[in-house]
Amino acid sequence: MTNRFAVIGLGQFGESIARTLSDSGAEVLAIDIDLDKVEAIKDDVAYAVALDSTDVKALKAQNIQDMDAVVVAIGENFEGLLLTTVLLLELEVERIIARAANAQQRMILEKMGIEEILSPEETVGKTVAEMLLHPNMKSFLPLPDDYEIVEINTPSRVVDQTISEIGLREKYNLNLITVKRLYDEKVEGQLQQVEHIIGVPRADTFLKETDIMIILGKSKDVNKFIEVNK
Repeated sequence: MTNRFAVIGLGQFGESIARTLSDSGAEVLAIDIDLDKVEAIKDDVAYAVALDSTDVKALKAQNIQDMDAVVVAIGENFEGLLLTTVLLLELEVERIIARAANAQQRMILEKMGIEEILSPEETVGKTVAEMLLHPNMKSFLPLPDDYEIVEINTPSRVVDQTISEIGLREKYNLNLITVKRLYDEKVEGQLQQVEHIIGVPRADTFLKETDIMIILGKSKDVNKFIEVNK
């Protein structure tokens, strides 16, 4: 059964969500009050409609209440986001995911009973800060309770060591999820280096200089591992 989602607000954030869902095989209804934004995405989603999402009749006309989930990704007009969210609650939409640009907006949405809240600006800010502080960090996903998943270039001091020799769990309280590794492959007749996941790392897996480690752990432990072995 195909998942059916609506995305309201087609700024950069909402458009990205709509396109990604559609590319993954979901049936997506993309909504924005700006006709140009609707026109830009109409060929890449199941349905694209220009309407005012604070108009309950307009929402009902799109059977918004029948969606598996509705993402309210309105960015600049928080009043519009709130009014839209209230209407979705009144229409008893099964699952509502709303955007919050700051802590105050998040608090208001939480008071309304919205449990799933996205804060892209905050997430991006943390990611950029971490990558600036640690240049060998490739990506950063913050998790609750000060945990994070990070991709890092293999620190120089652990190159050519096995997973067991490094002692990630014993010394640093970290878990290695997997490793990205470059392999020589022929692509359209030319030899190129192509990145692949090695799967679940074994204790006797050696780390190479060009490997990217994907690690789960607390921020302080990740930082300690990077600093000690750089």
